[in-house]
Amino acid sequence: MKLGAFSVSLNVKDLNISKQFYEDLGFTVFAGGLQMNYLIMKNGNSLIGLFHGMFENNILTFNPGWDENANKIEPFDDVREIQKHLKTKGINIQTEADENTTGPASIFLSDPDGNVILFDQHV
Repeated sequence: MKLGAFSVSLNVKDLNISKQFYEDLGFTVFAGGLQMNYLIMKNGNSLIGLFHGMFENNILTFNPGWDENANKIEPFDDVREIQKHLKTKGINIQTEADENTTGPASIFLSDPDGNVILFDQHV
């Protein structure tokens, strides 16, 4: 499966303090904004999402159809195809994408240790 760009989405207590910390590690703001309560930060091919007040736990995020620069990649595995494949493996999808649609969609699942995984397709 082609899962697309990978990032870690972190639930942060103070967006400004976290922004400064990751800037000190060499990351720069790539997307989002303080006024939107989230920042996507980039260092080379590494992506970290900083989110304040949007979710409880940290999330592993894959973006089918995007590379690490948010450029559309072709071909890619649509999130609905990924969902079908995961179901054949017996993996429980907690929030499913509507298989009768096309375009942007997302699914949520958890790994065996309870880590949340988001497949968030924007194309």
